[in-house]
Amino acid sequence: MAERSTAAVDVADNSGDEPLAAKADEATTDGTAEAQRAAGDEGGEQAASKASAATPETSVTAPDLHSGHKLAGRYRLEECVTRLDGFSSWRAVDEKLRRAVGVHLLPADHPRARSVLAAARSSALLGDPRFVQVLDAVEEDDLVYVVHEWLPDATELTALLGAGPMDAHDAYQLVSQVSQAMAAAHREGLAHLRLTPGAVLRSSSGQYRIRGLAVNAALRGITSEGPQRADTEAIGALLYAALTQRWPYESDAYGLTGLPKGVGLLPPDQVRAGVHRGLSEIAMRALANDGATASRQEQPCTTPDELAKAVAAMPRIRPPEPTFAAPPEYQRTTYQQGTYGRPGAPGGVTQPVVPVPPAPLQSRTGKALKWAVSALLIAALGLGSWQLAETLLNRDSNSGGDPGTTQSNPENGDAPPVEKSKPVAIVDAKDFDPLGDGTEKPQEIGHVYDGDPNSYWRTDGYASADFGRLKEGVGLVLDLGKVQRVGTVDVTFLDGATSVELRTVSGSTVPTMPNGFTKVAEGSGTTVSLKPAKAVQARYLLVWLTRIPPSNEGNFRGKISDIKVTS
Repeated sequence: MAERSTAAVDVADNSGDEPLAAKADEATTDGTAEAQRAAGDEGGEQAASKASAATPETSVTAPDLHSGHKLAGRYRLEECVTRLDGFSSWRAVDEKLRRAVGVHLLPADHPRARSVLAAARSSALLGDPRFVQVLDAVEEDDLVYVVHEWLPDATELTALLGAGPMDAHDAYQLVSQVSQAMAAAHREGLAHLRLTPGAVLRSSSGQYRIRGLAVNAALRGITSEGPQRADTEAIGALLYAALTQRWPYESDAYGLTGLPKGVGLLPPDQVRAGVHRGLSEIAMRALANDGATASRQEQPCTTPDELAKAVAAMPRIRPPEPTFAAPPEYQRTTYQQGTYGRPGAPGGVTQPVVPVPPAPLQSRTGKALKWAVSALLIAALGLGSWQLAETLLNRDSNSGGDPGTTQSNPENGDAPPVEKSKPVAIVDAKDFDPLGDGTEKPQEIGHVYDGDPNSYWRTDGYASADFGRLKEGVGLVLDLGKVQRVGTVDVTFLDGATSVELRTVSGSTVPTMPNGFTKVAEGSGTTVSLKPAKAVQARYLLVWLTRIPPSNEGNFRGKISDIKVTS
């Protein structure tokens, strides 16, 4: 019977394994930056010949599996994305949790099988949301497989670089986030050693996620005597590529053209015009080899932590200002009194034309016409005066009404009165977490309606924007004291755009589950105005958060600083 072991289940199982940052297998080659440059990226190798140059050939062949094969009765293989050096990588479906996952597969007798299991366990124990999470590591039925998150909405850095070089702000965010994440990993004794453009993903919210921590290197037998230096140089190469759309070595890689042969490592601001000089300097400090650097003012960065501190010491680079299309220039027409259809003067200057008055009506018919027009004008003035007087009288008779409403006469088909919006007081509020442990920071609830924009209620911290896939959402139930008209609910969030729904209930009790409420509005942003299609009558409102932003604590959480309700 094959042994089954899962990642992050029994920490003691990992005690006998060697640290992943040190080595993966005695039979593997040295995984320096040169090996990283030779190997292709995840999900699409550059060339099998380049990959084999970095790792020795093995007689073990990849398991002969096919789409539709099911592992552990739950992971159904869908598409093979990599088949190399005795292992294969797949896109699969976790039928138990109904979500897409990635799976690495290799035979249990593969010379690197134990190293891959150890790497997967170590990566899973890190639990940092900035890395694509390892979900399972299993040895079963003569197979070893590692299951990890699959992020269909994220974009590989390879694709981003293929579209062109990044602006200074985007490149700054890339090097800042990746260096901070790798510094945290190295503090736990974990190295990546294969930090290529294919290993970095950018989510729709602009956050970067790193996949394959320790595992990708173990799969390919890549090791390094200086893992921190290797990862730092890899981050420098990513920044260099982001600034220039060129790979900072002579060979082409990852869809990018290398530098001209024989010229050496040129600073990014000498390769492409307009590159931010501070970022160019950071890239060169990270790419320093054997103590040499193109930056003569600063020392090389040899660890991700040093690189992260160097980036943090830079003046912060703000995002570019949004550009708006200029309105079309006002075109002066020639349709002016006395000039329409007439040719202009030479030189394009329009000569003023004095209008000629019509000849006076001198005949008997003309006199009669003048008297008729005068009579009509007098009659029109009299009728207008009478209507004006009637309007004033009606206004006086309605002066006792509510100044905030419009008086109407239903018998005459007038529009019904329009009610004026006014604030609705929030009497009480409670946290609402029926899909979790039942509570979500209840001691901070009062901050959402205390009128102080600096105080806030926050959710618990989660591993991803979708609450770590543990629940559909969390929220707050607002009590308005009695059933009354609700026109708009304005919600102000901190730390980033948050997706939120407004749900109401017509009854006098609060439902125990979110589907007991009726969704009447939704939105996303930092200041969201939730306005139902038509005004509703309700006492209890559910402000239901469905997607939360990353926080500066290395996790994801929602923060509400203010909620206002108007009728």
